[in-house]
Amino acid sequence: MTVTELAAACGFTPIHIADETAPIKGAYACDLLSWVIGRAEEGAALVTVMTNVNVIAVSVMAELPCVVLCESVTPDEVTLQKARDQGVSILSSSKPTYETCLAIGKVL
Repeated sequence: MTVTELAAACGFTPIHIADETAPIKGAYACDLLSWVIGRAEEGAALVTVMTNVNVIAVSVMAELPCVVLCESVTPDEVTLQKARDQGVSILSSSKPTYETCLAIGKVL
């Protein structure tokens, strides 16, 4: 499933799509970024409520093509620009983390 397909299937709002065809192979939910680096599988969507620029840096390091921000949180302009520069897509979910992960799990 691609980033664009994931957004459509789950009803997520695209904030920034870096690569419409980037494959999403799973999801990893965590707000402790050092934990994400060592444990998220390549190609997963990172599900979090954190919006700072470090989320994008961790996504790049862990080779995660997409961040799904839960509870309608939005990134600041610095984070959004970093996502553009680094090729990381950002989607927004109005749901809490658990419900966002359930939605992803149903479509993957």
